[in-house]
Amino acid sequence: MAEAAFTRDAFLGGLVTVLQPKKGFRAGTDSVLLAAALDPNMTGTAAEFGCGAGGALFPAAWRLKNVSFTGLEHDPLMLDLARQGIAENDLAERVQVQEQNVGNIPHDWENRFDLVFSNPPYFRTGSITQPGERKHEAYLESVPLKDWIWGMLHSLKPRGRFVMIHRACELARILALIERRTGQIEVMPVRSHPGADAKRVIVRARKGLRSGEMRLLSGIDIYTSKGGERTDLMERIARSDAGLDWG
Repeated sequence: MAEAAFTRDAFLGGLVTVLQPKKGFRAGTDSVLLAAALDPNMTGTAAEFGCGAGGALFPAAWRLKNVSFTGLEHDPLMLDLARQGIAENDLAERVQVQEQNVGNIPHDWENRFDLVFSNPPYFRTGSITQPGERKHEAYLESVPLKDWIWGMLHSLKPRGRFVMIHRACELARILALIERRTGQIEVMPVRSHPGADAKRVIVRARKGLRSGEMRLLSGIDIYTSKGGERTDLMERIARSDAGLDWG
């Protein structure tokens, strides 16, 4: 890709660099929140379903020092940028990416990863105005959410951790898809500012455990007020390797 066609963007206050196309989907707050939602004490193997250029993958790898990561992506352009990012961030020993349609996960991947996480396309076809150039597959479901989640849970080891960020209005659909196969379900609402409705949710669960009671946390705010500054928590998450508190 020509140098002029992409940018080098600092994430986590410059701890990692993500190469992103100037036109099309560009990772931002949701990707950083997804990485911040992961447990830094985890060990083993992890897979991000739909890793793009690495907007969540690289911050996750920085935070989880004892985990080896595989990013799954089917867009050749994003894969090329992700591979360049792996080299620039010196992550080759623990991070790899591979071309993979997440709606067609091989059956022999069953019980392969200790952690699976994702920031999938948020909108169903026909639900929004056609996205701009190179944004279609990042914004619109080309793989139905049920197939996306099936692939994640199929690849996850028993007792492994499932983490997803999505629109709050899709929470019922997500819970319906995971509740029979997971337990210890936790939901963290994400609001724009105090008093606002949550527009995002982060869902965590563990495969194969008894359902039990779902935990609905108090949630977090991105800004201190409508049109205000970012909260202290979001500043720490955006500018360091700070994580979310699920306690």
